[in-house]
Amino acid sequence: MLDEIETWGLDRLAAHESVLLRKQLSHVVAGSAFYRHKLAAAGVDPASISTVADLRKVPFTEKEELRRSLSERPPLGSHLAVPVTDLAQIQATSGTSGTPSYFGLTEHDLVVWGTAGARGFYAAGVRPGDLVLHGWGMSKGFAGGVPAVRVLQQLGCVVIPIGGEAGAERLLTVAASLRPKVFCTGPNFALHAGHIADEVLGRPASSLGVERLVVGGEPGGGVPAIRSQIEQVWNATSCETLGNSDVVPIVFAECLERDGMHFVGQGLVHIELIDPRTEEGIDFETGASGELVLTALDRLASPLVRFRTRDHLEVLSTSCPCGRTGPRVRCVGRTDDMMIVRGINVWPSAVREVAVTFQPRLTGNLRIVADFDGHSTEQRLRVRVEHRAGLSVDEVVAVESELERRITQVLAFRPRLEMVPPGVIPEAGVNKTGLVERT
Repeated sequence: MLDEIETWGLDRLAAHESVLLRKQLSHVVAGSAFYRHKLAAAGVDPASISTVADLRKVPFTEKEELRRSLSERPPLGSHLAVPVTDLAQIQATSGTSGTPSYFGLTEHDLVVWGTAGARGFYAAGVRPGDLVLHGWGMSKGFAGGVPAVRVLQQLGCVVIPIGGEAGAERLLTVAASLRPKVFCTGPNFALHAGHIADEVLGRPASSLGVERLVVGGEPGGGVPAIRSQIEQVWNATSCETLGNSDVVPIVFAECLERDGMHFVGQGLVHIELIDPRTEEGIDFETGASGELVLTALDRLASPLVRFRTRDHLEVLSTSCPCGRTGPRVRCVGRTDDMMIVRGINVWPSAVREVAVTFQPRLTGNLRIVADFDGHSTEQRLRVRVEHRAGLSVDEVVAVESELERRITQVLAFRPRLEMVPPGVIPEAGVNKTGLVERT
C-alpha cells in the first residue's frame, strides 16, 4: 500500500530527515575513514550539521573519489563503514561513466533498498501476488539484477528471474508460457522484444497477457513517443523508474498517472538539485532543472554523502492526483553527456526523442558521433541514424531532409545526418543503450 510518508508535506519531511541525517553522519564519521578525512580536509565539523539544509556545508562526493578509495584500500575502499564480515552482499555499479565500482550491503541495507523499490513498483501498479517477469541484467553485479528480484519479493510478488542476458527470444518464450502480469526491463529492450514477438512466437506481444511494464536503467521510458510505442506494442501500461546503484536503485518512479517520476525515497535518502556548473542549489519547483545529488539517510555499509549522480532532471510538477507529494521529474540524460554545439546545449536523449517520432520510417536506433575532444564543437554535429528496411533511395532522402529540418526547429542546431540501413547500429540489449560514440 501507499506509505504515509510519501504524502507528507515538505516541512514535516525535512524535520524527519534531519533527525535521520544526524544519526547517519554519526555512523559515517565513526566508521568511514574516507569521510573523516574528507570532512576534516574541508574544515567541516560534523556536529555543525544538524539539519538537511546544513548539508550545503559538506563537499560533494565524486565518482572518481570512490574509485581512488577502492584502489587504495581494496576490496571495498575506505568509505566502507562496517566490517566486511557484517556484509550480506557485494554489488557493482553499471560502469556507465567508466569501470564498475563495488560496494557492500548489510542485510539492513537490502531491506532499505527493498522499501524504496517496493514503493516504486507499487506506484506503477504492481501488487503483491503479481507474477513478474524480470528482464533487467542479472550479471556483473548490476543493481537492477539480483537486488531488483529481492525488491519484488519484498513487495510480495512472484518473480520469474530470467534476466535480460537470456535474450529477447527467451523472455518472450517464457512470457508466452507463464503469462506474467508484469514485465520489468529497459525501455529500449522492451521495445525491441515487443517488435520481434511476431517473428519469434508467431503472435504479437500484445497477446501475451502482460498488463504492466516497469522500465528503467536508462533514460527514455518517460518520453511520450517511446512510451506510446511500448504501450501499443504490449497493450499494457508502462511506467518509468530512476535510481542510482551507489545509493538506492529506485529513488523515483511513475504512478499510474504516467506523467513524471515521483520521489519515493522519503526517510531513506535525501535529494538535492544543483546547477552542474555553479554547483549552487536549485529548489524542486515546477520547471526547474539540474543535476541530482543524493545523500543516504539509512545506510550502514558504503554510505555516501552528497553524491553527484550526474543525472540531469527536469521537475514537471510538485503535486499529483495520486496523493504523493514527492516532486515528479523526468531524466533528460547525464550532465557529462551534454554537448555544446555552436553555443547550443544538446542532449543526446533529446535528439533521439525527435527521431523516434519518425518511426516506422526510422528504426529508432541512432548514435551521436563525437569526433571532437571534450563536449564542445563549432562544427555540425554528426548523427548516424538507422532507417527502416525496404525504403527506396528517394524515401531515405526524404526522411533525412525532414528529420534534419525537425531537429533544427526543435533543438536549435543543424545536424549532419548519416543515414544507414538496419543492422549497422547495434540493437538495444540488456545493458544501457549508449547514444554517444566517440571516435
